[in-house]
Amino acid sequence: MATTAALYTPQVLALATSLSAYPDEPELPLRGSARSLACGSALKLGLAIDTQGRIERVGLTTHACAIGQASAAVFAGAAIGKNRDDIQTALMQLQDWLVSAAELPSWPGLEAIAAARAFPARHGAILLSWRAAIDALSSAPRGG
Repeated sequence: MATTAALYTPQVLALATSLSAYPDEPELPLRGSARSLACGSALKLGLAIDTQGRIERVGLTTHACAIGQASAAVFAGAAIGKNRDDIQTALMQLQDWLVSAAELPSWPGLEAIAAARAFPARHGAILLSWRAAIDALSSAPRGG
């Protein structure tokens, strides 16, 4: 049986506190949000993209547990250069990984929160950033 001590590792807590590196600035033109119905965690996200539709800047505001915050930091740390299709693919892979025997997706840094897979109540918080990014990118004109 997994314990919360295995969940809230020093690495997870360090990631959670690193979110200050990604302030949600008002000038970020694309806005998205997501909420976990399971735990009430919420995230607001701002993005800037280039003319090819690739993410150039990320800003986050989170009201989430340490796992949700750590997941947001993992997202933000590797989102630059990704486009809507990349984010959608990663979201689908994460969803599959959380509920099946699928391998951990290749998104850099996810291994830091891998123990949260054993805690279904945290799954919604893990997915917040990817869901909010899809929400934000859905309002972008195609092609950038």
